[in-house]
Amino acid sequence: MIGKTIDRITMGEAAEFSKTISEADIYLYAGVSGDFNPAHINEAYAEQTFFKARIAHGMLPAGFISAILGTQLPGPGTIYIRQELNFLAPVYIGDTITARAEVTEIIPDINRIRLKTTCTKQDGTIVLEGEATVSPPKERKK
Repeated sequence: MIGKTIDRITMGEAAEFSKTISEADIYLYAGVSGDFNPAHINEAYAEQTFFKARIAHGMLPAGFISAILGTQLPGPGTIYIRQELNFLAPVYIGDTITARAEVTEIIPDINRIRLKTTCTKQDGTIVLEGEATVSPPKERKK
């Protein structure tokens, strides 16, 4: 199974992925990444910060963009080349985040596409935005 090859991708095409952030997600991400910053895992500490409560790791919702690219657009076989991210607002336990990737440029001669990437909270707040460059899968030779 492969995702969309470059000749099947259109300008403005988009895909989304949504997930509600749980406490378990934060602990699992800390364990996998090794990022045990107390702003993420220690409620007493987090209450004393600017955010007043524990926040999710910024790369947790950013990973939802990777999920889109690797499973939907372009999909399986896609190679991530570059990701630029601007973190704009915190994500708290219980927030539902919708990641979106939209094709903004198709570069067929080098098999690359650029996509506008965003993650948005349930209330419409954009928590991160950026741009991804990927290499879509190529047609397999039979």
